[in-house]
Order: sequence, then C-alpha cells, then structure tokens
Amino acid sequence: MKDTATDTAPVELMVCTKCRLRGAPAPEGDRPGALLYDALTQTDLPAGVTLTPVECLSNCERGATVALRGGAARWTYVYGNLDSAENLEDILEGAEKYAATADGVVPWRDRPQHFRKNCIARIPPLEPANEHA
Repeated sequence: MKDTATDTAPVELMVCTKCRLRGAPAPEGDRPGALLYDALTQTDLPAGVTLTPVECLSNCERGATVALRGGAARWTYVYGNLDSAENLEDILEGAEKYAATADGVVPWRDRPQHFRKNCIARIPPLEPANEHA
C-alpha cells in the first residue's frame, strides 16, 4: 500500500548557479550553472516540482549540477555534467519520474540516459522506510 502523504510530498529541483569546471577560465558572462537555471525558469516544470537556485553543490569537477529531493522519506539524487542547451528535456523527464515515486527511486532503466551516466550521489532519506508496517 502506498503512503499518499509521501506521494504528494513536494519535489525540489535544485540547480547550482555557481557551477563551472574547476580550472576552466572564467567565462565571459554567466556561468553554465546560472545559464542552466535560467533555461529551466523558462520551461514548464512537472507538477509538484519547484525550482530552487543554490550557490554550490560542491561538484566543480563535473560541470553544471542539479539535485532532486522531496520530503523526508525520499532518496536525494545529485546529477552533473549538465548543459542548458542539451539536457533540459532529460532534467524535466528525470524530475517528473522522481516526483511520481514514493521513495525517490526511479529504476535505472527508466531514468533519462544522461541521468544513468552522470549520477554524482544518492543520499538516503531522513526517515527510513518502515518495512514491517
């Protein structure tokens, strides 16, 4: 039986606005993470997903980075190597599939291709699942 309170927990799509590759020369204008955030503000986010800019996800070696989290019972995922021109659909699809889960776990084969190859971290939920309920 699904926990409907978990199913409706809001999902937050966090985008590092400071992201750029470590050691790369400072680009003229906005950093890739800021460009990614700006591009996402111009899209229709999946139902139940909010967009939040963050200053640093500490993943400078792997370019523009996002994180998906949603309530205390869901796993949190961090994805990197993202580009505002190439990966918007992957991010939106990944966020939609994540929001449709009770625990945040989207089966590997169901994830967008970019998410399969560029998962930086998977962080356990604050509230472990009660498997004996």
